[in-house]
Amino acid sequence: MVDLISDTVTRPTPAMRRVMAEAEVGDEQLGEDPSVNRLQEMVAELTGKEAALFLPSGTMCNLIGIKVHTQPGDRILIERTAHPVTSEAGGPALVCGVMTQLLDGVRGVFTAEQVEEAAEPGDGVHTPPTTLVCLENTHNRGGGKIWPLATLEAVSATAHRLGLKVHLDGARLLNAVVATGIPAQVWCRTVDTVWIDLSKGLGCPVGAVLAGDRETMRRARRYKQMFGGAMRQAGIVAAAGIYALQHHVERLAEDHANARLLAEGLAETPGIGIDPAEVETNIVFFDVRDTGMTAQEFTQALLSEGVRMGAMGRYRVRAVTHLDVSRQDIERAIAAVRRVVLAHR
Repeated sequence: MVDLISDTVTRPTPAMRRVMAEAEVGDEQLGEDPSVNRLQEMVAELTGKEAALFLPSGTMCNLIGIKVHTQPGDRILIERTAHPVTSEAGGPALVCGVMTQLLDGVRGVFTAEQVEEAAEPGDGVHTPPTTLVCLENTHNRGGGKIWPLATLEAVSATAHRLGLKVHLDGARLLNAVVATGIPAQVWCRTVDTVWIDLSKGLGCPVGAVLAGDRETMRRARRYKQMFGGAMRQAGIVAAAGIYALQHHVERLAEDHANARLLAEGLAETPGIGIDPAEVETNIVFFDVRDTGMTAQEFTQALLSEGVRMGAMGRYRVRAVTHLDVSRQDIERAIAAVRRVVLAHR
């Protein structure tokens, strides 16, 4: 199986498993796990923040990132295809009690002017105050779109001028770092909280790390306990994150090259709609309407050829490259797509 359903299907490498087996551990909930503490220090340094907090999932990072900056009844500004809107089961509403003002971005990217127009202070009686802007870089449903740094910083500057906080969903931030050469500290210097995922391109079995100033992370730790995210000997999984940050970041460039190869092969296939120039990182979206199939029909037929991709709408399909996918696997996937398309025509 060439599995392109997501970069979440990556498996820890043998070397990562050895590091996990030999990890120093302690009671993480008491702050005594040396591997967790080291991972948190590494991510704080990586992002240029004062402190960081190891959490079980990126969804919890987003929930806590929203919670520490808002009160129930507040309004947040967020792009309509962002992960907390599409893929977190309504958590911001249920857990944080916030209203979402959805912004229309271009592949997930919106502007400072849109923030200026949408942000409202609230009148203290009838309308909720806007208190937070949420960003996502790279943007998943934008096809792995990298925010232009100038746009991200302009949005942050406008938000702060208006008295709003800024939270960055950096699940795939290191993909943006590798693709652009811009260090993570630069991407993060104008946001208040940011997190990176360990279980996507970095290949860890579980975990994500939220970072911010020391006081915000102190309050975040309370929510970690409240939301059931505290752990015991979590160094076993934190060690995987340490290994990944040391060994799996630069290799993300291979995923990007494989994604471009896939996009170019798809573009040469009759009936497939895609612009390879839009593939900036490891996520490839394409349209299958001209094949005469729906996305669901296409992905089912492709699965019978030993290739798995995801239907993301009636005609939209997503493929994601990762460390368990080689160049040869991509060539197999392209050949399988062509067989499926030709069989249907």
